[in-house]
This record gives sequence, structure tokens and C-alpha cells, in this order.
Amino acid sequence: MFTRLSEAVAWYRPEVLRVGRERIMGYVDEEPRLEPFRHDLDDLLRRAPHTLGDETEQVLAAAGQPLGAPYNVYGLLANSDIPWPTVALSNGEEVRLDSQGYSVHRQSEIRADRQTVFDAYWGKWTEFRSTIGTTLSAHLQAQVFLSRSRAYGSVLERELFDDDMPPAVYHTLVAEVNAALPTLHRYFGLRQRMLELDEMRYYDIYPPLLSLEREFTFEDAKQITLDAMSVLGDEWVQRQRAAFDHRWTHVYPQQGKRAGAYMAGSAYDVHPYLLLNFQDDYESVSTFAHEWGHAMHTLYSQESQPFETASYATFIAEIPSTTLELILQQYMVDHAATPEEELFYLGSGLEHMRGTFFRQTMFAEFELSLYEAIERGEALSGQGISEIYAEILKRHHGHDDGVVRIDDLYTNEWMFIQHFYYNMYVYQYATSLTAGTALFERIRSEGEPAVERFKDLLRAGGSEYPNELLLAAGVDLTSPEPYRALVGRMNEIMDRMEVLLDE
Repeated sequence: MFTRLSEAVAWYRPEVLRVGRERIMGYVDEEPRLEPFRHDLDDLLRRAPHTLGDETEQVLAAAGQPLGAPYNVYGLLANSDIPWPTVALSNGEEVRLDSQGYSVHRQSEIRADRQTVFDAYWGKWTEFRSTIGTTLSAHLQAQVFLSRSRAYGSVLERELFDDDMPPAVYHTLVAEVNAALPTLHRYFGLRQRMLELDEMRYYDIYPPLLSLEREFTFEDAKQITLDAMSVLGDEWVQRQRAAFDHRWTHVYPQQGKRAGAYMAGSAYDVHPYLLLNFQDDYESVSTFAHEWGHAMHTLYSQESQPFETASYATFIAEIPSTTLELILQQYMVDHAATPEEELFYLGSGLEHMRGTFFRQTMFAEFELSLYEAIERGEALSGQGISEIYAEILKRHHGHDDGVVRIDDLYTNEWMFIQHFYYNMYVYQYATSLTAGTALFERIRSEGEPAVERFKDLLRAGGSEYPNELLLAAGVDLTSPEPYRALVGRMNEIMDRMEVLLDE
């Protein structure tokens, strides 16, 4: 249906472009009722060099379904057709290692069980490496075809063009993460110490550093979040408290409910809807604050923007939610009752940085390497993709230096990541954490002026291109400084944890 819709409206962009920028924007200047469409029209008009004729646009629109087939095939394999193994854990329990089972049991406190889970899970994936390699390669080739058809220099250029994002953002992120690998390796050394391991193996990354014997009710989560957000001012707290009083949230797990958490804000003239799976633990409190970052973003945007510019770009969407998580984390650290509890909150924040800043950038570097290989005319097999991933994975984890030892079997991990079918998507997790950290640090150091810039970012919705919105908020992601500040914060956390461990 979406392909048919795309075909039906394929005439629109060439038609507007034939009218020309000068005349179109002249109409906008003369007619106040067109003002809400100014940004969208500007976005359309800047695409002139990459827009083709009517017939060609219709052909590319009609090709949407077959070009999307690789992702559909992958989805069936990963979620339906692969016969997942069942393994016996050390306590005699038999568990099925589909993606959910793997995600749960890779965190086991028993090291032998973690290795059993890794070996069985990645062993099963490896049986399908040739097929999934062909599927991913077909997807990559399709994206290169589409980029060349529209006269883009590369897939990266095309994907960043959609948000008018400077390519320097992507390249600076990858370069700064590679420069900061000693900090990541320091974290692995701290993890090895806290887990009391003789050496770090790849299956030692996921078990929690510490456990927290404290329960948080949903009412606790609401009150703690409001207390933490006091740094954003009385107006923020009052607005969020009033929103809490409405029944906008489905809180607890139940049969048939999707996993995870989600905020849906597309009902412009109603309110945000939130889905949680609250489990009475700190992770649930952090997720609650995160999703309310999205919800507050939506409320501020819808209050300040007309429907046409209220929706915000994905690049911006995760920044407010990340900022609220950081505010909550700092509040919990400041109010920890014991050194052990403080260590728990610090360790939780540290692991979040590892998984979001370092791991997602590693994925982004790998994805760019794949596209560049296809653009050079190289053929990619499942084995070839694993070899590319192995080099990046082992380098990031210090395999050759003995920081984290990685078995060759685990270098097939790329098959597990469906985001590689989303086209240069994963880097935005890392940039969001970077920008969120920069905003958080300025709120801490500057107070009200930084709070107002943060709120202005939320109020802006989608009224401007994402990079321009961030620059107005005081964050330049084309420069190394925000990334280095995040790495500095990570080292500060480790400094504090080492002090606590030595006491």
C-alpha cells in the first residue's frame, strides 16, 4: 500500500520544482497562511539536484517493494525461520535461545552459562551466514543503486542529506571514538576487576557490575523523577506533574503486550501516549524518565508549533530523553544511601555510555565500511562481511592487546543487528548521547540560561534542520569538543568508582 501511495504522489516534487524556488518562496512571503509550510517547502526545493523527471520518479517509487525485499527476508529468517537451539544451564534449567532468550541469559552471573549461551547462539547464526550475507549485500547494493540514481556521491551523503546534516558529524564521531578507545579499554579493565575475572572475554560484557537490593514502585518513579527534574525549574516540574495525573501511560507488563518502552506522540491535538513494562527496579525508573523526555518534548513542541512543524527529526528525538536520563542518574548518585548504591548508579551510567557511545559508533563504522566496499565495486559474502566486522570488533575491544578476548565465532554478531537495514541509522544513538550529555553539563554549570536553551530546542519541534537546532542550543557536533567532553565524563565516573572500590 505504501508503494502504491508513493507511486500516486511521485509527480508532486518534480511539479513543485518546475515552478521554481523564487516563485514558490515569493508565494510564501505574500500569503501568511503558507507560513507553516515554509520549512517543508525549503526542504523540498533544496532537493532539486537529486530529483528526476516524472517517469523516472514513478519508476523509483514503484521499485520500493522489491528493493525492500532483503529486509523482509531477513525479518522472516531472524524472527521465524531459524530453529533456535535449547541449552541446559548449570542449574539444570533448559532455555530456548531466541533473541529474547539470548538477551536475558547472556547476563547470567555464572560465567560458564554465559559461554554456553554465546557458543550455542552464535553457532546457530553461523549456519545461516551465507544466506544472511547475501541478503545484507543485496540491501546494500539496492541503497547504492538508489543513491547513484539520484546523483548522490555516496549512500552516506544521501542519508545525511535528508536531515541536511554535515558529513563531518559522522566522520568526527567515528574519529573521536577511535581516539577514545583507551577509555573504553580502561572501562573493560574496571569491569574485569569488579567481576573478579582473570581475563575479560567477549561474553563477560553483559552481566551487571553490581546488584541493587532496592525496589521502586511506580509512585516512587514519579516522585523521584519530579524531584530530579527540579534542576529544570518550577515550570517544568509543574507541567510534568500535571501530565502524570492523566491516564496517558500503560504501565505494567501483560500477556500480548509488546516488549520494551515507547512514546507515541503523533496525535497532535490530543496528547502523548506512553507504553512501559515497569518492573519495580532502577532500570524501569530510568526508562520512565527517558520516555517522559520524549513526552515532554512532544508537549513543548505541540504547544509552540503548528501541526506542519510539530514533528521532530529522529536525530533530535533521543536528545531530550537522554538528557533526562542523565539528570536522573546524577540525582540518584547524589542521594545514594551507601557507597555500594552509589557504585551501582555510577556503573549503570558507565555501561550506558559503553553501549550507546562506543558500541553504536562501532556499528556505524562497520556499516560505512560495507557501503564503501560496495561503492568500490567489491562483492560481499557472509564470510567477507564477518572478516570486516572481526577487524573492527577486535580493534575496538583491544583483542590483540589482551583487553577483551574475542573468539572468531562471535565475529558473526553482525547478523543479529537488524539496524544495518535502516541505512546509517545507528550513529544517531551516539550523537544523541553526546548532545544530551553536553546539554546536561551546561544545565549543571550554567543553570537557568542553559535550561531555557534546552526548552527552546524542545519548543522548536521540526521547524528547522536538526544541526541548526543543535547549534542554537549551543552544541556543535561537527567539532571534537562534545565527544571529548563525554569521554571526559566517562573517565570522571571511573575515577570516582575506583575511589569507592579502594575505600
